[in-house]
Amino acid sequence: MAFAFDVALQPTGHQPVSFVHMTRRTRVNTTFPRPEFSWLGSWRFSPLVLPILLPLCDPPAHASGLTDPAAIDRAVIAFTGSEIGQPGGPRMAADRRLQLAACAAPLTVDWHSPARSAVRVECAGPNSWRIFVAVNAAPGAADKPALPAIKRGDALTIMVRGRGFSVQQSGEAIEGGAVGDWIFVRTARKAEPLRARIERPGLAVIPAN
Repeated sequence: MAFAFDVALQPTGHQPVSFVHMTRRTRVNTTFPRPEFSWLGSWRFSPLVLPILLPLCDPPAHASGLTDPAAIDRAVIAFTGSEIGQPGGPRMAADRRLQLAACAAPLTVDWHSPARSAVRVECAGPNSWRIFVAVNAAPGAADKPALPAIKRGDALTIMVRGRGFSVQQSGEAIEGGAVGDWIFVRTARKAEPLRARIERPGLAVIPAN
């Protein structure tokens, strides 16, 4: 059964629009509320609908109270002396999805291992954190042996470092090593040996976390 629809749209006024339904046997006039049209053929939107259609403002790239990952990039570049993707520099930019607490103190950067394949970026303070960034090997870096930072018998500072605190004491190196190496140290001549990591010449750190 075929239907034919004759639609009369009135651009102005508030009269209803009549729809005429034609069938083979019947003719029924049905009246519906008139949808509002403008002369340009576009819908007249209610004031309650318009705010929903307005473009949403983009949120700030980095919410307050968080460390900007770009600051990590700058710190690593300054430490290595090479740009992102270049030999000796970070392999890639820090992940922009990182949610790290804002750091009141300057970020500290150091080599994670003697191989210099990664650096460690740390924030000290109440909201301390630590991440590791992969680094491209510099030409000839693998051929250069790491210089010893501490020798056996050297006097050094032994630091116990935890989240938000650090305690240090004078001690002695039982063995030598380069920056990043783990060595045995002791706080007194007859004290039990402790494992600590050489952070720089004259300083070995025992992580507490």
